[in-house]
Amino acid sequence: MHKTLVAWLGSADLRAPRSSGETGDGPVAQAAISADYQRIVLLADQPQQDVQRYVNWLGCRTKAVVAVIPVSLTSPTAFAEIYETASTALSRVTRDDPDRELVIHLSPGTPMMAAVWIILAKTKFPATLIESSIRHGVKIASIPLDMTAELLPDLLRPADRRLEQQSSLPVAVDPAFSTIIRSSEIMERLLARAARCAVRSVPVLIEGETGTGKELLARAIHAASPRASRDFVTINCGALPKDLVEATLFGHERGAFTGAVAARPGAFEHADGGTIFLDEIGELPLDAQVKLLRVLQEGEVQRIGAERPRRVDVRVLAATNRALASEAAAGRFRDDLFYRLAVAVLDLPAIRERGDDLALLIDRLLERINSDSASQPGYASKRLAPAARRRLLNHDWPGNVRELNNTLLRASIWSDSEVLNLQDIEDALLQRASSGLAGQQFRPAKGASLPDHLATLARAALETALETAGGNRTEAARLVGLPSRQTFDNWLSRYVRPPIGSGDAVGTRHA
Repeated sequence: MHKTLVAWLGSADLRAPRSSGETGDGPVAQAAISADYQRIVLLADQPQQDVQRYVNWLGCRTKAVVAVIPVSLTSPTAFAEIYETASTALSRVTRDDPDRELVIHLSPGTPMMAAVWIILAKTKFPATLIESSIRHGVKIASIPLDMTAELLPDLLRPADRRLEQQSSLPVAVDPAFSTIIRSSEIMERLLARAARCAVRSVPVLIEGETGTGKELLARAIHAASPRASRDFVTINCGALPKDLVEATLFGHERGAFTGAVAARPGAFEHADGGTIFLDEIGELPLDAQVKLLRVLQEGEVQRIGAERPRRVDVRVLAATNRALASEAAAGRFRDDLFYRLAVAVLDLPAIRERGDDLALLIDRLLERINSDSASQPGYASKRLAPAARRRLLNHDWPGNVRELNNTLLRASIWSDSEVLNLQDIEDALLQRASSGLAGQQFRPAKGASLPDHLATLARAALETALETAGGNRTEAARLVGLPSRQTFDNWLSRYVRPPIGSGDAVGTRHA
């Protein structure tokens, strides 16, 4: 584990480059050469040219990367300012480099600054504290007080932080979870749970709205598990043709059905030793649910047409945008399968529930788009105008992270400018398809049928989306919040007409 040294830049440090050596190199340089640090982070409230002169001088004495965080204090003894500044700096350091040993230097700066370091190191940001002097050199600081959490004022620790400390959940620091952009407490708690169950070979059920990143979380769980080196097999249950569900999942023997010219293993055999991710598990037909239950209970699958089952060692991760407990209560999902899957249930929050994560997501997704598009001819790296950012922050994002990413991607494609303005974002936002159903209210009466009414609403919504999308079923699926063209086709065949051809666009029918 590599080390990061954090310290205030003091006046003794700034004098060191101009001294003759009689007064020493200053506390920061003294500490820098005493241990093998990979990174040194300095908080500086001095003129920029003086700071840069010192950084250049320090760079000649250490191989560590030196970073400066400029700060502005009204007074070197203003406790509230010092606390807020230091806490923000440590949040940044730990977020950017979670896999590191944090060392904080107490000697540079004022006694008030040292007091704040002690409080933060003993509570929010566990760290090794050091101090130095010309006479005694660098040593670990001995703090005689037991700075336990209950001795600190409540103002120094949010209530959510206390609750997190009281639970036995670890903080999710596994590098596998770094792919999930977040800073909010609700996501940190969720990933702590995910990290905890990742190391256990138990089924995990991930629930969340469309576009919240359920597959991304499933991949992170697999990557953080002992099965990480084995296969991760993804199956979208909602996209499987009904007559091929069992063959796809469990395999078939030669001649098991018309067209089965050769024996083929199913997804569970492909995932043997690894993990299978069953997306849209709520769409799985009831007869296939029975066989899935057998896999979970007995650890074996039976190909269609086979005489005997085969043993498999597969971890099952499942995801749904439905409330699966309610589906089970309504008889649309097997109770016994639900309880087998729901050993660990992770409820992935929507963007609107993630607080400040939205601003972070906007920045990181745009950075990713710029990076991915950099090699494309004529592409200019994009940034957001203030009005455009406000529009993004104020949008409700019913499609969650997927909708946000696609909106930024569309805006970057449509605009030739380096700055995305408000109009660029307005043009990129998808307008909700209006199904013209506002007046179609259901009025209970003799002979009324709720299923028929719901089918009418679904049919009208699907047809309107298809018309709005100009016959493009992928786009129509996106308009009505379905995750794929295949799922949209399944809905079409259920409520509108028999399945259509394999092309992506639907031609206009003629009488």
